[in-house]
Amino acid sequence: MPDCSDIADLICNLLKDTIEKSRGHGFVVGISGGVDSALVAALCARTLGPSRVLGIFMPSDVTPPADVADVSDLANSLAIRVETIPIGHIVDQYRNIPGFVETSYLLGNLMARTRMAVLYYRANRDSYLVCGTSNRTEFILGYCTKYGDNAADVQPIVHLLKSEVWDLARYLGVPDSIITRAPSAGLWHGQTDEGELGLSYSEIDAAIRSLDQKGWNPESEVEKKVVSRCAVAWHKQNPAPSILNQI
Repeated sequence: MPDCSDIADLICNLLKDTIEKSRGHGFVVGISGGVDSALVAALCARTLGPSRVLGIFMPSDVTPPADVADVSDLANSLAIRVETIPIGHIVDQYRNIPGFVETSYLLGNLMARTRMAVLYYRANRDSYLVCGTSNRTEFILGYCTKYGDNAADVQPIVHLLKSEVWDLARYLGVPDSIITRAPSAGLWHGQTDEGELGLSYSEIDAAIRSLDQKGWNPESEVEKKVVSRCAVAWHKQNPAPSILNQI
Protein backbone atom coordinates (compact mmCIF):
# COMPACT_ATOMS: atom_id res chain seq x y z
CA MET A 1 0.00 0.00 0.00
CA PRO A 2 1.34 3.47 -0.89
CA ASP A 3 2.04 6.01 1.82
CA CYS A 4 -1.13 7.26 3.56
CA SER A 5 -0.17 10.84 2.77
CA ASP A 6 -0.02 10.06 -0.94
CA ILE A 7 -3.33 8.20 -0.83
CA ALA A 8 -5.03 11.06 0.97
CA ASP A 9 -3.69 13.58 -1.55
CA LEU A 10 -4.83 11.43 -4.48
CA ILE A 11 -8.35 11.11 -3.08
CA CYS A 12 -8.59 14.79 -2.20
CA ASN A 13 -7.59 15.67 -5.76
CA LEU A 14 -10.37 13.42 -7.04
CA LEU A 15 -12.92 15.06 -4.76
CA LYS A 16 -11.79 18.56 -5.69
CA ASP A 17 -11.89 17.76 -9.41
CA THR A 18 -15.37 16.24 -9.07
CA ILE A 19 -16.74 19.31 -7.28
CA GLU A 20 -15.17 21.74 -9.75
CA LYS A 21 -16.45 19.89 -12.82
CA SER A 22 -19.97 19.62 -11.42
CA ARG A 23 -19.96 23.14 -9.95
CA GLY A 24 -21.28 21.65 -6.73
CA HIS A 25 -21.26 23.62 -3.50
CA GLY A 26 -20.15 20.78 -1.26
CA PHE A 27 -20.61 17.14 -0.28
CA VAL A 28 -23.35 15.28 1.56
CA VAL A 29 -22.17 12.16 3.40
CA GLY A 30 -24.36 9.57 5.06
CA ILE A 31 -22.80 9.20 8.52
CA SER A 32 -23.41 5.89 10.25
CA GLY A 33 -20.93 5.80 13.12
CA GLY A 34 -18.77 3.37 11.13
CA VAL A 35 -15.23 3.83 9.88
CA ASP A 36 -16.01 4.06 6.16
CA SER A 37 -18.34 7.04 6.42
CA ALA A 38 -16.06 8.63 9.04
CA LEU A 39 -13.08 8.38 6.71
CA VAL A 40 -15.02 9.80 3.78
CA ALA A 41 -16.25 12.72 5.88
CA ALA A 42 -12.67 13.40 6.99
CA LEU A 43 -11.46 13.36 3.38
CA CYS A 44 -14.24 15.70 2.26
CA ALA A 45 -13.46 18.12 5.09
CA ARG A 46 -9.76 17.96 4.23
CA THR A 47 -10.58 18.77 0.59
CA LEU A 48 -13.20 21.52 0.88
CA GLY A 49 -13.09 22.58 4.51
CA PRO A 50 -15.63 21.57 7.19
CA SER A 51 -18.19 24.23 6.26
CA ARG A 52 -18.84 22.59 2.87
CA VAL A 53 -19.47 19.11 4.24
CA LEU A 54 -22.88 18.03 5.51
CA GLY A 55 -23.14 14.75 7.39
CA ILE A 56 -26.56 13.17 7.75
CA PHE A 57 -27.15 10.55 10.43
CA MET A 58 -30.28 8.50 9.78
CA PRO A 59 -30.97 6.18 12.72
CA SER A 60 -33.68 3.55 12.68
CA ASP A 61 -35.35 1.55 15.42
CA VAL A 62 -32.42 -0.90 15.44
CA THR A 63 -29.59 1.66 15.52
CA PRO A 64 -27.26 0.91 18.48
CA PRO A 65 -26.92 3.73 21.05
CA ALA A 66 -23.13 3.64 20.54
CA ASP A 67 -23.66 4.97 17.01
CA VAL A 68 -25.12 8.19 18.38
CA ALA A 69 -22.05 8.84 20.54
CA ASP A 70 -19.62 7.99 17.72
CA VAL A 71 -21.41 10.29 15.28
CA SER A 72 -21.24 13.13 17.82
CA ASP A 73 -17.52 12.52 18.40
CA LEU A 74 -16.87 12.54 14.66
CA ALA A 75 -18.77 15.79 14.14
CA ASN A 76 -16.81 17.45 16.91
CA SER A 77 -13.43 16.16 15.74
CA LEU A 78 -13.99 17.28 12.14
CA ALA A 79 -16.02 20.41 12.97
CA ILE A 80 -18.60 19.46 10.35
CA ARG A 81 -22.37 19.88 10.43
CA VAL A 82 -24.24 16.66 11.14
CA GLU A 83 -28.02 16.51 10.98
CA THR A 84 -30.00 13.66 12.49
CA ILE A 85 -32.97 12.49 10.43
CA PRO A 86 -34.63 9.37 11.88
CA ILE A 87 -36.06 7.07 9.21
CA GLY A 88 -38.18 4.78 11.39
CA HIS A 89 -41.44 6.60 10.59
CA ILE A 90 -40.60 6.49 6.87
CA VAL A 91 -39.91 2.76 6.97
CA ASP A 92 -43.21 2.26 8.81
CA GLN A 93 -45.06 3.51 5.72
CA TYR A 94 -43.69 0.64 3.63
CA ARG A 95 -45.63 -1.74 5.83
CA ASN A 96 -48.80 -0.41 4.17
CA ILE A 97 -47.73 -1.89 0.83
CA PRO A 98 -50.18 -4.69 -0.10
CA GLY A 99 -48.53 -8.06 0.44
CA PHE A 100 -45.69 -6.54 2.45
CA VAL A 101 -43.35 -9.23 3.78
CA GLU A 102 -40.96 -8.27 6.57
CA THR A 103 -37.60 -9.97 6.96
CA SER A 104 -34.31 -8.56 8.21
CA TYR A 105 -32.90 -8.75 4.67
CA LEU A 106 -35.83 -7.03 2.94
CA LEU A 107 -36.19 -4.36 5.62
CA GLY A 108 -32.44 -3.74 5.64
CA ASN A 109 -32.44 -3.04 1.91
CA LEU A 110 -35.44 -0.73 2.28
CA MET A 111 -33.60 1.23 4.97
CA ALA A 112 -30.47 1.53 2.81
CA ARG A 113 -32.47 2.83 -0.15
CA THR A 114 -34.46 5.18 2.06
CA ARG A 115 -31.26 6.67 3.41
CA MET A 116 -29.94 7.25 -0.10
CA ALA A 117 -33.19 8.98 -1.10
CA VAL A 118 -32.79 11.36 1.84
CA LEU A 119 -29.16 12.06 0.93
CA TYR A 120 -30.07 12.86 -2.66
CA TYR A 121 -32.95 15.09 -1.60
CA ARG A 122 -30.61 17.20 0.51
CA ALA A 123 -27.93 17.18 -2.18
CA ASN A 124 -30.43 18.32 -4.83
CA ARG A 125 -31.84 21.01 -2.57
CA ASP A 126 -28.46 22.53 -1.72
CA SER A 127 -26.56 21.84 -4.98
CA TYR A 128 -24.30 19.39 -3.18
CA LEU A 129 -23.01 16.01 -4.37
CA VAL A 130 -23.53 12.70 -2.58
CA CYS A 131 -20.17 11.25 -1.59
CA GLY A 132 -20.15 7.46 -1.44
CA THR A 133 -18.64 5.38 1.35
CA SER A 134 -18.13 1.99 -0.31
CA ASN A 135 -14.76 0.28 0.13
CA ARG A 136 -13.27 -2.25 -2.27
CA THR A 137 -13.64 -5.28 0.00
CA GLU A 138 -17.39 -4.86 0.34
CA PHE A 139 -18.00 -3.59 -3.18
CA ILE A 140 -16.46 -6.52 -5.04
CA LEU A 141 -18.20 -8.99 -2.71
CA GLY A 142 -21.51 -7.29 -3.39
CA TYR A 143 -21.89 -6.55 0.31
CA CYS A 144 -23.94 -3.44 -0.35
CA THR A 145 -27.45 -2.51 -1.41
CA LYS A 146 -27.94 -1.74 -5.08
CA TYR A 147 -29.19 1.86 -5.44
CA GLY A 148 -28.78 2.14 -1.67
CA ASP A 149 -25.43 2.56 0.03
CA ASN A 150 -23.56 1.92 -3.24
CA ALA A 151 -25.25 4.86 -5.01
CA ALA A 152 -23.21 8.06 -5.14
CA ASP A 153 -21.87 10.86 -7.32
CA VAL A 154 -18.28 9.96 -6.44
CA GLN A 155 -16.74 6.94 -4.68
CA PRO A 156 -13.47 8.11 -3.09
CA ILE A 157 -12.52 4.93 -1.19
CA VAL A 158 -13.87 2.18 -3.44
CA HIS A 159 -10.27 1.28 -4.38
CA LEU A 160 -9.27 0.70 -0.74
CA LEU A 161 -9.51 -2.62 1.05
CA LYS A 162 -11.07 -2.54 4.51
CA SER A 163 -7.65 -2.88 6.15
CA GLU A 164 -6.45 0.13 4.13
CA VAL A 165 -9.51 2.09 5.23
CA TRP A 166 -8.54 1.51 8.86
CA ASP A 167 -4.94 2.60 8.16
CA LEU A 168 -5.99 5.80 6.41
CA ALA A 169 -8.58 6.58 9.08
CA ARG A 170 -5.87 6.39 11.75
CA TYR A 171 -3.62 8.64 9.70
CA LEU A 172 -6.36 11.26 9.35
CA GLY A 173 -7.21 11.19 13.06
CA VAL A 174 -10.63 9.55 12.97
CA PRO A 175 -11.67 8.87 16.60
CA ASP A 176 -10.27 5.57 17.82
CA SER A 177 -13.65 4.42 19.13
CA ILE A 178 -14.91 4.38 15.54
CA ILE A 179 -11.87 2.59 14.14
CA THR A 180 -11.83 -0.19 16.74
CA ARG A 181 -15.54 -1.00 16.87
CA ALA A 182 -16.87 -4.15 15.17
CA PRO A 183 -18.04 -3.15 11.66
CA SER A 184 -21.82 -3.29 11.30
CA ALA A 185 -24.35 -2.03 8.79
CA GLY A 186 -26.79 -1.60 11.68
CA LEU A 187 -29.63 -3.24 9.75
CA TRP A 188 -30.89 -5.40 12.63
CA HIS A 189 -30.10 -5.98 16.28
CA GLY A 190 -26.76 -7.71 16.82
CA GLN A 191 -25.80 -7.61 13.14
CA THR A 192 -22.07 -7.51 12.31
CA ASP A 193 -20.46 -7.42 8.88
CA GLU A 194 -18.06 -10.28 9.55
CA GLY A 195 -20.80 -12.42 11.03
CA GLU A 196 -22.95 -11.91 7.95
CA LEU A 197 -20.07 -12.44 5.53
CA GLY A 198 -18.92 -15.59 7.31
CA LEU A 199 -15.29 -14.47 7.07
CA SER A 200 -13.15 -11.89 8.84
CA TYR A 201 -12.01 -8.80 6.95
CA SER A 202 -8.40 -9.86 7.43
CA GLU A 203 -9.15 -13.19 5.72
CA ILE A 204 -11.01 -11.52 2.88
CA ASP A 205 -8.38 -8.82 2.28
CA ALA A 206 -5.58 -11.40 2.32
CA ALA A 207 -7.50 -13.46 -0.24
CA ILE A 208 -8.09 -10.45 -2.49
CA ARG A 209 -4.41 -9.50 -2.40
CA SER A 210 -3.43 -13.07 -3.25
CA LEU A 211 -5.98 -13.28 -6.07
CA ASP A 212 -4.77 -9.97 -7.51
CA GLN A 213 -1.28 -11.45 -7.80
CA LYS A 214 -2.33 -14.64 -9.59
CA GLY A 215 -4.98 -13.49 -12.02
CA TRP A 216 -7.92 -14.34 -9.80
CA ASN A 217 -7.39 -18.08 -9.99
CA PRO A 218 -8.45 -19.29 -6.54
CA GLU A 219 -6.57 -21.98 -4.64
CA SER A 220 -7.57 -21.84 -0.96
CA GLU A 221 -11.11 -22.32 0.32
CA VAL A 222 -11.31 -18.67 1.38
CA GLU A 223 -10.22 -17.55 -2.09
CA LYS A 224 -12.88 -19.78 -3.66
CA LYS A 225 -15.54 -18.23 -1.42
CA VAL A 226 -14.40 -14.72 -2.35
CA VAL A 227 -14.41 -15.49 -6.09
CA SER A 228 -17.85 -17.07 -5.82
CA ARG A 229 -19.30 -14.03 -4.08
CA CYS A 230 -17.70 -11.67 -6.59
CA ALA A 231 -19.26 -13.60 -9.48
CA VAL A 232 -22.73 -13.39 -7.96
CA ALA A 233 -22.27 -9.64 -7.32
CA TRP A 234 -21.53 -8.83 -10.98
CA HIS A 235 -24.85 -7.01 -11.41
CA LYS A 236 -24.00 -4.63 -8.57
CA GLN A 237 -20.70 -3.57 -10.11
CA ASN A 238 -21.81 -2.88 -13.68
CA PRO A 239 -24.47 -0.88 -15.54
CA ALA A 240 -27.79 -2.61 -16.06
CA PRO A 241 -27.58 -4.88 -19.15
CA SER A 242 -29.16 -3.43 -22.27
CA ILE A 243 -28.81 -3.57 -26.03
CA LEU A 244 -26.86 -0.29 -25.78
CA ASN A 245 -24.18 -2.14 -23.78
CA GLN A 246 -23.71 -4.51 -26.71
CA ILE A 247 -23.33 -1.89 -29.45
